[in-house]
Amino acid sequence: MAILEGVWGAISDIFQNSGYAYFFTEGGWKNLVMILFAFLFLFLGIKKGFEPLLMVPIAFGMLLANIPGANLAVQYHDLQGFIDLVAGRLTDEATGAVLTPGLMDFLYFGVKAGIYPPLIFLGIGAMTDFSPLIANPSSFILGAAAQFGIFFTYVGATLLGFTDKESGAIAIIGGADGPTAIFVTAILAPALLGTIAVAAYSYMALVPVIQPPIMRALTTKKERSVVMGTLRPVSKLEKILFPIMVTVIVALLLPDAATLVGMLMFGNLLKESGRTERIAKAAQNELMNIVTILLGVSVGATTSAQTFLTGKTILIVALGLVAFAVGTASGVLFGKLMYIATKGKVNPLIGSAGVSAVPMAARVSQKEGQKENPANFLLMHAMGPNVSGVIGSAVAAGVLLTLLR
Repeated sequence: MAILEGVWGAISDIFQNSGYAYFFTEGGWKNLVMILFAFLFLFLGIKKGFEPLLMVPIAFGMLLANIPGANLAVQYHDLQGFIDLVAGRLTDEATGAVLTPGLMDFLYFGVKAGIYPPLIFLGIGAMTDFSPLIANPSSFILGAAAQFGIFFTYVGATLLGFTDKESGAIAIIGGADGPTAIFVTAILAPALLGTIAVAAYSYMALVPVIQPPIMRALTTKKERSVVMGTLRPVSKLEKILFPIMVTVIVALLLPDAATLVGMLMFGNLLKESGRTERIAKAAQNELMNIVTILLGVSVGATTSAQTFLTGKTILIVALGLVAFAVGTASGVLFGKLMYIATKGKVNPLIGSAGVSAVPMAARVSQKEGQKENPANFLLMHAMGPNVSGVIGSAVAAGVLLTLLR
C-alpha cells in the first residue's frame, strides 16, 4: 500500500509540475489557445504552402513559446532588457521571481540588434534580377505608389489611439515585406513584434487571395487586356552600376534606410559582378537558409499568450490588412494614370505588384492579365514594380525610423 501511495504521489508531483497542469490554472487557457494558433499556422505553411520557409519556423517558435514551464518564450523587448536578463536583474511582473535566460532569448538578440533582417536582405539581393526595373525606370513610380498604404495606415493607427512608434510599426505591414516589418518593429515597438510579424507574413502568403478582387474592381476589361511591348535588353554595365548608385543615392538621402538598402544592393552586386559567384551562391543559399531559421523561430517565440492575446492584436491585424489593401489599390490607380499618360500602352494590373511580395505579386498580375487576354504576358513587366517595391519598402522604413525614432 505504501508503495502504491508513493508511486501515486510521484505521478501526482510530475503532473503538478507539468505544463498540462498549467492549462487548468487561471489564464492557462490562453497558452492552449496559442498552441492551437501554432497548429493552424503550421497547417497553412505545410499543407497550404503559405510562405512555408518562414511560416513554419514562426509557427513552431509560437508553439515552443507557449509550452508552460519550458522557458522558451522571449522575455525581454529591448537590449537593456537582455542585459538585465543575463545579469539576473529581470523579474516576472506577476510573481516577482528572477527570470533566467532561455535559448530563444539569445536567438532573439539577432532580431533586436538588427542583425537578421539585413542578412535576409543580403540574400534577397543576391537572388533578385533588377533588369526589368532598369529597362523600365518608370516602374519606380508604381513601386513608390504602392507604399502609400503604409503612410495611410500610419495616420489611421494614430487616430485609433496607438502611439506614433506603434503606428509606424503597424503601418509597415503594408509594404508586404516581412524582414522590413521585423526590422522596423524591433526598433520602434518591440512589444508588438510577434503580432506584426505574423500579420505581415500572413498577408504576404495571402497575396493571391487579397489582391485580385481589388485589381478587378479598379480596372476595366479593356485595361486588363492591354498587351505590353517587349522590354529592352539591359547591359552588364547597367546591372553593375545600378546597386552601387541606388546605395549611394538612398543612403545619402535617408541614412536610416542604408542598412536594409545597402545589404540588398550588396547582395545584388555579388550576383551581377561576375567575380563573386561563390559568395553570391552562399548568400542565396546557406546564409539565407540559416538566418531564415533563426529569424523565424525567434520571432515566433515572442508570441507568448501574455503578449499576443490582447485587444490590440485584432486591431493590429485589421490595420495591417487595410495597409496592404490600400497599397495594392494605390499601385493599381497609379497604373491607370500611366495607362492614360501612355495612351493605353501600360497595363494597370502591374501596379498591384508594387508591394514587396516578390515574386508572388508579379505572378498575380500575370495571372489576372491572362484571364482577360491569353496572349498577355505581364510577368517581366510586373517584376519592375515588384522589385521596386522591395526598395520602396526599405525607403519607407527609413522615413519612419528617421521621423519616429
